[in-house]
Amino acid sequence: MHITLTGNLGSGKSTICKLLKGSYGYEIFSTGTIQRTIADEMGLTTLELNQLMCTDKKYDHLIDDTTTRIAKENPDKSLIFDSRLAWHFVEESFKVFLSVSLEVAAQRVFHDNRGSVESYQSIEDAMEQLKARAQTEDRRYQELYGLDYFNFSNYNLILDSTNSAPELLTEVMLEEEKAYEALTAQERAAGKPKILVSPKRLGIESLTEEEMERLAGIPSDPAPSGRYPKAVVKISRDGQTFCLADGEEIVRLAVRDGLPFVQCKMV
Repeated sequence: MHITLTGNLGSGKSTICKLLKGSYGYEIFSTGTIQRTIADEMGLTTLELNQLMCTDKKYDHLIDDTTTRIAKENPDKSLIFDSRLAWHFVEESFKVFLSVSLEVAAQRVFHDNRGSVESYQSIEDAMEQLKARAQTEDRRYQELYGLDYFNFSNYNLILDSTNSAPELLTEVMLEEEKAYEALTAQERAAGKPKILVSPKRLGIESLTEEEMERLAGIPSDPAPSGRYPKAVVKISRDGQTFCLADGEEIVRLAVRDGLPFVQCKMV
């Protein structure tokens, strides 16, 4: 099954794609790759195609059609699509949204050399620009396609990259993809997105000695993967900010056991 990967700006999508290619043999199709394919087919440079895209929305749809075609023509290849909307256009795919807190995203892009096209004066400036870009993209996709890009129900897996290394995120993504692929078509249709969030992002970074003593006698109940507890906590969301609504004890046990994630449900 193909993987479609999207997410917040600064969430680490490109790094994970490189790991999937270098360590697991996936072929990457990013929006840029698809644009180059179209430009080559049209006998244009990528710059010329980009200029056309600024004045005519039909080229956005051409990218979408090309994404669909590439997926259909390569059903047996290990492909990952690093694209904002590939989750909508690739029919048979494991749909992943990579989430990250706005503060960490801003730190990443501020310290990353992204050229003159994407520059920031400070981390605070990066936060403002990232927030504005996300709002602009959301409006654009609503206008072009009627899609709510940030609606988690569009995806099979929402994976929090705020406090985890790319190598771990890649392993978790592939584990969850295999579990999803093993489901029947009926189970997939009835399933809800799995949301895996770092306990630290929910405001519990460490435990006091008193808390450790109180929790010492409570047994662990991790999921088979050992990455998160079986129990599900409830969270609310405001943009890229997550707040714990119910299940604080579960989160504390995950911190005690050194688990990188807790499984969440939106309320």
